[in-house]
Amino acid sequence: MTEPTVSRHTALYAEHAKLGASFTDFGGWQMPLKYSSELAEHHAVRKSAGLFDLSHMGEVQVTGPDTGAFLDFALVGKLSAVVDGKAKYSLICNADGGIIDDLISYRRSADNYLVVPNAGNAEVVARELAQRSAGFDVLVQDQSAATSLIALQGPDAEAILLTLVPAEQADTVRGLKYYASTNVQVQAGGGTEGGSGLMDVLLARTGYTGEDGFELYIPNAQAPALWKALLAAGGEKLIPAGLACRDSLRLEAGMPLYGNELSIDGDPYSAGLGPVVALSKESDFVGRPALEAKKASGAGKTTGRRLVGLQGMGRRAGRSHYPVTLDGAVVGEVTSGALSPTLGYPVALAYVDVEHIMPGTELSVDLRGKAEPFKVVDLPFYKREK
Repeated sequence: MTEPTVSRHTALYAEHAKLGASFTDFGGWQMPLKYSSELAEHHAVRKSAGLFDLSHMGEVQVTGPDTGAFLDFALVGKLSAVVDGKAKYSLICNADGGIIDDLISYRRSADNYLVVPNAGNAEVVARELAQRSAGFDVLVQDQSAATSLIALQGPDAEAILLTLVPAEQADTVRGLKYYASTNVQVQAGGGTEGGSGLMDVLLARTGYTGEDGFELYIPNAQAPALWKALLAAGGEKLIPAGLACRDSLRLEAGMPLYGNELSIDGDPYSAGLGPVVALSKESDFVGRPALEAKKASGAGKTTGRRLVGLQGMGRRAGRSHYPVTLDGAVVGEVTSGALSPTLGYPVALAYVDVEHIMPGTELSVDLRGKAEPFKVVDLPFYKREK
């Protein structure tokens, strides 16, 4: 008899329960789906700020003199070219060019990188990196179980965070660029500046919502104090937000989700991620021959299907796995879809035959036997004003 799977709890589980969160299993973790209204949480992130627990994500530290060369081999991007304090979006692929995961790597120094995989793939990625490290002078350490990650997202995120950092670090926070990271101190726990209330945080200006914001990495033991301090500092401008609105936010921003748009059976070119693959780097990397062949074959350009954005012309939203049709013939499949809370009309991501991916092309989505009109549009659906 198969033993039931037991979902894990993050260090913030008790805080979410106190706030009345509805939980769901995600990647083997019990995570907040929503606290009250997913629409209210979505709009808060767009208009003010939302606070997310992302502690189910993975954190793999890679250190040693060969770190840059090793990550160039293990991932499809040229990680050695990243400068200190910056981050890079990349993919880890198998020998056939299939996508194991998409991830962000933060270069702390030439011999110290933090690789952040998705929740459900964290153990797989950590294991793959450890196996691929043979022959390189590096140490691969999976720190996921000891690390919490809190995301502060929205147009008021910077102002809220500035109320908790020492005055001498305010310019560091203001000057932090997108896809960059730094170490700061945050006031949490009731101390005074220079006292026990300051905690050291790895602060990254990254996110998965299409808004400005930050992701804060801390040890598990410090997570509850930081979570409560941020909520208190935000006041009416900040509310806790769950996975439901995170999904609608990332969809509006045209950001792919592993398991929906990305998979081991897919490839970077069909997913529109060809520029992420650094075929120009001189070194070999896992999956290179297969990816070179896929590019040469015209994958995602002249052959097969490509990931595109679809805008609904009516009010009904397409959902994952719904067929995309043209004159009754199936020409694609929806991977994610919803009625956009921000834009007020249905949006979807879908893989569509390359013959029909030109923006403006009119297609249909089969919504349980009824053809609903959609058209191909450029991504992202939503882009914040800077």
